[in-house]
Amino acid sequence: MSRKTVHELGVYRVCTNPLPRPLTHVTTTMAETSSEREHLLASEIGSTNASEDDLSDSLKDRHPNNISIEHTVDPERFLSTKYESLDYDITENIVHLREEKKQTYKDVAKMQAVRWVVSLMIGVLTGLVASFIDFSVETISAFKYSTIKQYVDKCIEEDCIYIPMMIWLAYNALFCLIASCLVVFIEPCAAGSGIPQIKCFLNGVKIPHVVRFKTLVCKVIGVTCAVSGGLAVGKEGPMIHSGAVVAAGISQGRSTSLGLDLKIFEYFRTDTEKRDFVSGGAAAGVAAAFGAPVGGVLFSLEEGASFWNQALTWRIFFTSMISTFTLNIMNSYIKHRPWDLSYPGLINFGSFNALTYSGFELPIFVVMGALGGILGALFNFINHKLTLFRLRYMYYKGAQVIEPVVVSIMTATFGFMSIYINNDCKPNSETTEEMRVQFFCDDGFYSSSTNLFFDTPESSVKALFHAVAGSFNVSTLASYTAGYFFLACWTYGLSVPSGLFIPSLLIGAGWGRLVGIGVAAIFPDQEWADPGKYALIGAAAQLGGIVRMTISLTVIIVEATGNVTLGLPIMLALITAKWFGDWVGTKLGCGEGIYDMHIHLQSVPVLGWEPPNLSSNINAREVMSHPVTVLHIKEKVGDIVDLLKKEVHNGFPVVDNLESPQLSGSHRTFGRFRGTILRHQLIVLLKLKVWEENSDFIKLQSRLQMSDFRDNYPRYPPIHHISISPIERNYTLNLEPFMNTAPYTVSEMASLPRIFRLFRGLGLRHLVVVDINNRVIGMVTRKDLARYKVTRHNGETKVEELLISHGVLTKAT
Repeated sequence: MSRKTVHELGVYRVCTNPLPRPLTHVTTTMAETSSEREHLLASEIGSTNASEDDLSDSLKDRHPNNISIEHTVDPERFLSTKYESLDYDITENIVHLREEKKQTYKDVAKMQAVRWVVSLMIGVLTGLVASFIDFSVETISAFKYSTIKQYVDKCIEEDCIYIPMMIWLAYNALFCLIASCLVVFIEPCAAGSGIPQIKCFLNGVKIPHVVRFKTLVCKVIGVTCAVSGGLAVGKEGPMIHSGAVVAAGISQGRSTSLGLDLKIFEYFRTDTEKRDFVSGGAAAGVAAAFGAPVGGVLFSLEEGASFWNQALTWRIFFTSMISTFTLNIMNSYIKHRPWDLSYPGLINFGSFNALTYSGFELPIFVVMGALGGILGALFNFINHKLTLFRLRYMYYKGAQVIEPVVVSIMTATFGFMSIYINNDCKPNSETTEEMRVQFFCDDGFYSSSTNLFFDTPESSVKALFHAVAGSFNVSTLASYTAGYFFLACWTYGLSVPSGLFIPSLLIGAGWGRLVGIGVAAIFPDQEWADPGKYALIGAAAQLGGIVRMTISLTVIIVEATGNVTLGLPIMLALITAKWFGDWVGTKLGCGEGIYDMHIHLQSVPVLGWEPPNLSSNINAREVMSHPVTVLHIKEKVGDIVDLLKKEVHNGFPVVDNLESPQLSGSHRTFGRFRGTILRHQLIVLLKLKVWEENSDFIKLQSRLQMSDFRDNYPRYPPIHHISISPIERNYTLNLEPFMNTAPYTVSEMASLPRIFRLFRGLGLRHLVVVDINNRVIGMVTRKDLARYKVTRHNGETKVEELLISHGVLTKAT
């Protein structure tokens, strides 16, 4: 595979095949730094502050070499350099070794105990957040639907049925307007479920604003309004993001958004520690959402964390259990049944203890799994096209605010018209639902359609699972399932906080109950032909076909149902759904789960579990970035300052013997490799003025601690805020005590799979490529590896190279 390098413009044009039809523009400029790119990303993921991570656009305008060029590309065919990598590797320099030498085993044990305390706090606070969301949604929804019911009962006789419909539309529009304004104008990163962003974070990608307090506030209030506004969304997915934000905030002992620093847990202010706690927070979110602590651990392992260990597993399980327990206690008091611990999650599937199945039903479950996979692939395909449409046309803030309002009005209209048209009347004795609406039914009867539309989504799922046979007509279920399928597909991707679990379960439960009705018609008077059982299997199959999860989803549903007996049919349905979903999705051109699909639509350089197949013939020379910016062991302060202002890189090899460059094959070498030093380390050293000419140099160097480097984490001051006098520019900075003297390196002949496994398994940010004489010839970063993408289409599998652009993703006009 060939790669054309355009160094003048900072762009790698690595795609060997013609690009598809243009969608977006990539503006490339020499003036951009990694921090400036994050500021320019604000239109997509939020506002910025003055820090090394967030610089002003005005820096570009002041740069004398500001050159701009536009490339028109498909977002799935390039990787954006707006996203930086997290660094999980420990810098083993003199300062770190000196700190570790002072520690005793008692200190290590104390730190382990503190980790458990932090995990406890994460679990408790996540449970409290979940309880607040659940209480708010239930209270607002009860008020909304009771108000509408009063007007329905009144207007049936007075022939003013349009009044309750207009009230319903107004309620939905108002709440969705609030939710969209929170996302569009305050924190765009709060949109959606947040699961793709958390997956990226745990994979090692820094998504700006993803774990900030402002994001949590907008997420909690926004998802409450979105669910109360009647959108086809759930509150369970956003709980995973909320748990992750809670974990990130507590583990750092401060909030940069609030300007609050409690001066505790300072040791945990590193990417490594923060990642571990965020993994626990995400698992706690799952546990609180479904009452499934084991499922939460498996979800964090299967879908999130790239790096795992046994100690982390125990802490995450503990956090998940505490989260479920806290929510249980809070809900027991809210429902006026103190310490009745039977409310473990935001969604209650109800009791399935009496439900059984026969061996001859297993083929039916497999067929349902296949149907779920096919429908899931269709759902992802339609949503993929809608997302591309939004990227192209729905980029004005006004459009992003109005679209959720329009969808909420359409959803309410669909619900009202379905109840009006499907006059599905059932005796009041057949239901225990409090919100029974008579509509045009005779006295003593109620409209069963209201069980699907006149309640929260969680209650509708429970109704489909547990309503007695004959509770819903076939026409009611068919119209509801078809309409809700397209509404949910339209809704996911709007500028509101939204979850996908509950809509997927509702769709699957709808067509699953239809399957159950058909089975009951073929085998009448058979107790095993329970429509609710098939609704559960259909819900699992539909959810599996959309998100393509297997292990964790099986455990989550089994825990939510409380019936281990159903584990086998649920697992069969999920595995079959994934297989058929991948197969049909590949035919349609989007063979991934919906979360991975949205990650790639945002051009995020995530690394999969395994390297590309048949890629051993690609070696480090073809993968690495070249040429490389290097530093001497001793550098002039002015040279370092100029370098940091000019370069976009976050890590630099430190070398000696640079005065005698040589050729290694066709590549130039850049001196004998001695170590690496990071951008933020250089900034801290410049800020503290640790140069040799300082009169207190020896004392300052000896007193320098790791806490000095952790103090500003994760937002280090920009280089433009560091004051350096003209005289100080001529001073010398010795990098040897502060650089990582034993970083990971690879030979120039190392294969792509070997580099990939080393890079991903150790959570590296930089990997230096050296020749046989230990001379630097290149550098491998996450984007160099992520650009090799395996594609499958029409039975063909191939490895293609994506475009890497040092540019700004803007909307096409």
